[in-house]
Amino acid sequence: MASAEAVVLPDDMNTRGDVVLPDVVKGREELVRGPHDFHSITEMVCAVNEAPLKATPKPFLFGLALASAVLAMFGGYIGYLLWEGPGIWGNNNPVGWAWDIVNFVFWVGIGHAGTLISAILYLFRQKWRTSINRYAEAMTIFAVIAASSCVALHTGRVWMDYYLFPIPNQMGLWPNFRSPLEWDVFAVNTYFLVSLLFWFTGLVPDFATLRDRATVRWRQVFYGALSLGWRGSMRHWVTYEKAYQILAAFSAPLVLSVHTIVSFDFAVSQLPGWHTTIFPPYFVAGAVFSGFAMVQTLMLPARHFLGLKDLVTSKHIENMNKIILVTGSLVGYAYAMEIFVAFYSGNDYEGFTFLNRTSGPYWWAYWIMVSCNVITPQLFWFRKIRTSVAWSFVLSIFVNIGMWFERFVITVSSLHRDALVSSWDYFVPVTEIFYLLGTFGLFFTLFLLFIRFFPVIAMSEVKSVMPQANPHWEGYEGGH
Repeated sequence: MASAEAVVLPDDMNTRGDVVLPDVVKGREELVRGPHDFHSITEMVCAVNEAPLKATPKPFLFGLALASAVLAMFGGYIGYLLWEGPGIWGNNNPVGWAWDIVNFVFWVGIGHAGTLISAILYLFRQKWRTSINRYAEAMTIFAVIAASSCVALHTGRVWMDYYLFPIPNQMGLWPNFRSPLEWDVFAVNTYFLVSLLFWFTGLVPDFATLRDRATVRWRQVFYGALSLGWRGSMRHWVTYEKAYQILAAFSAPLVLSVHTIVSFDFAVSQLPGWHTTIFPPYFVAGAVFSGFAMVQTLMLPARHFLGLKDLVTSKHIENMNKIILVTGSLVGYAYAMEIFVAFYSGNDYEGFTFLNRTSGPYWWAYWIMVSCNVITPQLFWFRKIRTSVAWSFVLSIFVNIGMWFERFVITVSSLHRDALVSSWDYFVPVTEIFYLLGTFGLFFTLFLLFIRFFPVIAMSEVKSVMPQANPHWEGYEGGH
């Protein structure tokens, strides 16, 4: 789009004819900082993808090399796991679920912020989502891929996984779904497909921009295929808006449903510490909490190294930190309610489980969880910390650590001491650390490739919140 040139009016003029111009700049100036027009926004975002490969920033190359090395290690570890079997893990009796399920629940939770930012905030017409939604959507896709690897490997003999599908096979068998993990398969697959469609639909106009600007043949072919023949006509934009709204409306319930179903994996059991009705809202709040923290962890370094500080401003950072503060408080309330209900119920086994969590062999994991998830987010009550890039980045990492430990505490500490004292055992991971690091290698490799070749900012959406998008902007003072 071509930008109109501003005509500076005298200070006392705020009208054009008999139309009083609204102060559109005042409410939006923090969303796009600096004297930008439509063309400069396009140049800023496309510069990241159009830079020659040899001009790739060194911090990016270092990060990609490190993530790729960890991913290669993960591939070797998977080969070793398939050869030897899950016996190389530290699982014991009674701790049959350990890091594999912990990692799965952690990564599924991470992916929830993408749908929340993209879909729900879009339906509520929150303009501040426009500069950060692309990070969140990409994070959702890659987090679900990382989570899926955990479920697949958890089954053990993955070459027999075709027995899990309800299709006739050569033995004439129809599997009987007995494991609650089957629910996750359907829920997570649905979530992944809808999120992928939502993400790709939003990318189409930006792919067309990169296609039209491309001067290298492979870029023309690559972005031309991804843009699906987009020409920017009125008909295209009307169809795009309809499709985007439908996918947003369809995605919104998934934020609640997917992690609710994941929490049912635990809640349907009779095990003290798992059998509780607070799990569904508790897991959803924790998922949004960890997801927003991961968006901060990814967005803030990218914002610095890619030169996008004018598009991802302190306003975006502050709003995200407010959501982290609210959801962190909800998670803290859930922790308190768990303990209250356990002791108020008068059930000795339930009370022992939570007493064991706080003062048993895994006390250190529980208090790391509480410190990172409940105490540290309360620092966001202070505006100076809430708007600080350094503090936001550090605290987001603490939140991610705390949410992983939350999954660990729920899974392991509830299992390692059951009603039969002779079965008590202490879970010690053996090779699982490579499992966890490998999923991070997979996640960051995909994310870094994404920001190198795909537009990390939704250009068309950012332009819609600029003052130039207002029909009365032309000739309005301050309009650059």
